[in-house]
Amino acid sequence: MSLPRIDVLFSEPVIARRVEKLAKEIAAMTMPRLLVIPVLKGSFIFAADLIRSMHRAGVEPEIDFLMLASYHEDTRSSGRIDVLRDIATDVSDRGVLLIDDILESGRTLHFAKELMARRGARQVKTAVLLDKPHRRAQDLEADFVGFKCPDCFVVGYGMDMAHRYRELPFIGVIKDPAD
Repeated sequence: MSLPRIDVLFSEPVIARRVEKLAKEIAAMTMPRLLVIPVLKGSFIFAADLIRSMHRAGVEPEIDFLMLASYHEDTRSSGRIDVLRDIATDVSDRGVLLIDDILESGRTLHFAKELMARRGARQVKTAVLLDKPHRRAQDLEADFVGFKCPDCFVVGYGMDMAHRYRELPFIGVIKDPAD
């Protein structure tokens, strides 16, 4: 089995610089009793880097985790959102920042935003590493965006293909060996 070629789309230093800038943008916003909620699994590396950068920018949030699934082993969203792991923190009258890896169809983040609003969050904002507007099925725009992403399947920096390539320190595009 030959390994696929992965072309770098966003390099490690480019990502690091953008994450620092996003953290400063987030720090400039006022949210009451900020609770940061990374949407797992794909966002875990981005979330960790962003939260550390937010700390350097003077933000001291509480952190909880939400695990949602919409891809179900495929490369496209199924349209069905499942809560695999819910948060344990009460969001009532709090500011919530949802962190996700990719805003693509918009279904997952829309679901998470609505869930937090129904639970009484005073304000719900979103931060995504990649915005892929080409496939938007839900009318949703992220409040904080790392990069606009071309319409291609990406891996690395926490994002996977069938549980592989999350460990890559960059974001890349898998190329067919015939390309």
